[in-house]
Amino acid sequence: MHCKLFYCMTFLFWTASSMDSGVIQSPRHLVKGKEQKARMQCTPIKEHSYVYWYYKKLGEDLKFLVYFQNTDIMDKTDMIKKIISAECFTNKTCTIEIKSSKLTDSAVYYCAS
Repeated sequence: MHCKLFYCMTFLFWTASSMDSGVIQSPRHLVKGKEQKARMQCTPIKEHSYVYWYYKKLGEDLKFLVYFQNTDIMDKTDMIKKIISAECFTNKTCTIEIKSSKLTDSAVYYCAS
């Protein structure tokens, strides 16, 4: 009897907000299979020029991914070069995209402004 292993990665999103700031993050939930692209967007509600992306894997600390000022990447981790692309557009929408998803990419991805 042959067993087939199937798994899906779940990307959950959290939106940071307060009286002075907030973001619209989409999609709110994302499930992808192995080797699929996973694209996530973040748009500041106010006219903020800074956008930050973080992620948290189960049982681990929150980790920094990338920081934008307007359309420029100001700081990023090596993970951005290897498996994730990141860009910010003039309309202030900033995206990250996992190029080819793996089980180890499963995490909660946080966007803040």
